[in-house]
Amino acid sequence: MRRFHVFAGIVAPWLTLNAAFAEAPASRWFPVPASARYLTGDSWSDAGVTYRLYGVQSCLRGTRFTNAHGLARDCGEASLAMLVALTRDLRPQCYDAAEQPETKTVFVFCVATRVIGAGAGSRIDLGTALIATGFAFAALKPDGQPVHEPYFVAQLVAQRAKAGLWAFADLPEPNAIILRALHEQAGQPTQPQSSAESRQHQQ
Repeated sequence: MRRFHVFAGIVAPWLTLNAAFAEAPASRWFPVPASARYLTGDSWSDAGVTYRLYGVQSCLRGTRFTNAHGLARDCGEASLAMLVALTRDLRPQCYDAAEQPETKTVFVFCVATRVIGAGAGSRIDLGTALIATGFAFAALKPDGQPVHEPYFVAQLVAQRAKAGLWAFADLPEPNAIILRALHEQAGQPTQPQSSAESRQHQQ
């Protein structure tokens, strides 16, 4: 349970839920089922439906970083392992924020409630926990703006602290890879830093 205590103090300042989310009917909350098949560090599937954490971008499978022992490790697998660990430790409840029927994808926010310790009763957002511990990133729109601003704030703090994957100099930052691929697909030249990236480097 040491992992829980480490990130609990980090994530509290950025737990911000919009009014609709905070007042979601109890019937619309659901747990991550034990039968879930984890796909990436920000998604899982169950009963033919893919569930993805809204505003969260995990490291990409097939991209690699060099760990403290000088060994190459799959960055996507590292993100995935942390998602599995946190969902099993925290047992969060999730709420659907948006749906993409054509791909059978549901975008969700997931929240856990602390039941022990000084913070008993406080809520921890799963997306913030993943990002603040340095094992996931704030998803960006094609224009480089954060999908969910509080997650980008958490990312900046994690980066400054060299938390999790940020500790490794050759971290294959997924947003940079994704945005570059989008520009190449559109036949555009390599773009200057997005506004989000610029803010990131100014910190």
